[in-house]
Amino acid sequence: ILDTYHEARNAGTLAELPEELKPYSDQVFRLIDSVFSDAQLPEVEDGRATKINPLNENFHRKEVQELWKRINRKAVYRVDFDSNELIEKCVSALDSKLRVTPLKIVIETGDQSGGDKFEQKDRRTEEVDSARSLVKYDLVGKVAEGSKLTRGTTAAILGRIQTAAFDQFKENPEQFITEASRIIAEQKASMVVEHLAYNETDQEYDVDIFAASQVGQDFSRATALLKKHIYNYAITDSQKEAKFAEELDTSVEVIVYAKLPHGFQIPTPVGDYNPDWAVSFKSGSVRHIYFVAETKGTMSSFGLRPIEAIKVECARKFFRKISERAAVEDDRVKYDMVTDYDKLMDIATG
Repeated sequence: ILDTYHEARNAGTLAELPEELKPYSDQVFRLIDSVFSDAQLPEVEDGRATKINPLNENFHRKEVQELWKRINRKAVYRVDFDSNELIEKCVSALDSKLRVTPLKIVIETGDQSGGDKFEQKDRRTEEVDSARSLVKYDLVGKVAEGSKLTRGTTAAILGRIQTAAFDQFKENPEQFITEASRIIAEQKASMVVEHLAYNETDQEYDVDIFAASQVGQDFSRATALLKKHIYNYAITDSQKEAKFAEELDTSVEVIVYAKLPHGFQIPTPVGDYNPDWAVSFKSGSVRHIYFVAETKGTMSSFGLRPIEAIKVECARKFFRKISERAAVEDDRVKYDMVTDYDKLMDIATG
């Protein structure tokens, strides 16, 4: 929604809705205004102090600094692939996987009497027809942007898919663009990851990214007070992560560990990737003293979403590359996907 919409709305010069939506124009505009008008947004001032998750003395331990020195290198990736092969794979995937739901509107009728109470009497769903013709789309440009391909390659893909697949664009342009972009991006990534190679740059991640993540965190997802973490608490994404943090904190083999901040990103063909954990083990307790772990519910790549599986494979190549500098294998960073602490120990000692 652009400023021109609000200007036209205020001036009463807004273009009329399609015929089938005209009877509901007041409701449509109220809905749009409730979502997009700044005037509808409440001012939230609860008076509570901002919660901070401070770095503690663990962050300054030599084990953390040694681990950070090994993983803070930035890198870029390169990959060579056959465009014709990519086009064929994308066409085949779109023909078989692209599914778009037609645009629909839900119409509810009823009575409103005695205050604001609305008593619904009827509800029906109708597919939208002429409304979709009011918006023009740069289909090739949007899909190219979403899949990070050139317009030429994108046009070649869309121009070769079956008519039945392409006709779904008329049913729901927005979803067509989103789904087509996703499918093409997955095909591209799965094809190129095998040939992907990382090159280190002369840049490093700034240590300030740890301090930058102190403020504005969701403390409803915080663990109990921790002893070996570089922050007082770990803000976790799931119960599995919370349990993993607890196991790290009570392990006699672990010296110190960190939930890596969101500022630590590894570039991949399907978007930047932020690993979960960095762990420093006690020397002599395991084979791989420095470990970066991704906690997942399954160790099988078949159990992951395609994008997740690709990012994990890219991360393996990234950490192998930046660990080449270490002359001794024990000093190299080991990266892997784990389901729990026991699996972490199996890999770290193997």
